[in-house]
Amino acid sequence: MLITREPLMDWSTLFSLMNALAMVGWLVLMLAPRRWTALGLVPRLLVPGAIGVAYTALMGAHFASAGGGFGSIAEVRTLFASDPVLVAGWGHYLAFDLLIGVLLADRLDRVGVTRLLQVPVLLATFMFGPAGWLLGLITEAVARSRLGRAQEA
Repeated sequence: MLITREPLMDWSTLFSLMNALAMVGWLVLMLAPRRWTALGLVPRLLVPGAIGVAYTALMGAHFASAGGGFGSIAEVRTLFASDPVLVAGWGHYLAFDLLIGVLLADRLDRVGVTRLLQVPVLLATFMFGPAGWLLGLITEAVARSRLGRAQEA
């Protein structure tokens, strides 16, 4: 009798779970009061950590056999033709964009930007990564400028 082992879930399901997990992190970051320190661990540690564990496991198990690499666009295309590596790569984006969102939220909190004004920055970071980061830096610079003028008055 041949015993085959079925995977715990398919790649599409893991992709969807990572998306849902990241969404929880973003919602907590955008909506939860910052004074709730324990809840702040969700976007700062728990969500990126869980995605990081999945990423590390997927890359450790599938990177070598996926073919491709990072040396050219053709190599990257070959690498991401592997579903487990593609899911791992997506997790990389989800985790790092959330961590950038956390850093931006902390910086904007320090200069007194209200949560209402932070939400567009955080949404842009969630959807468009580097563009949201740039918007966050601009928002922080404007807030610092206004804060400086208010302190001079």
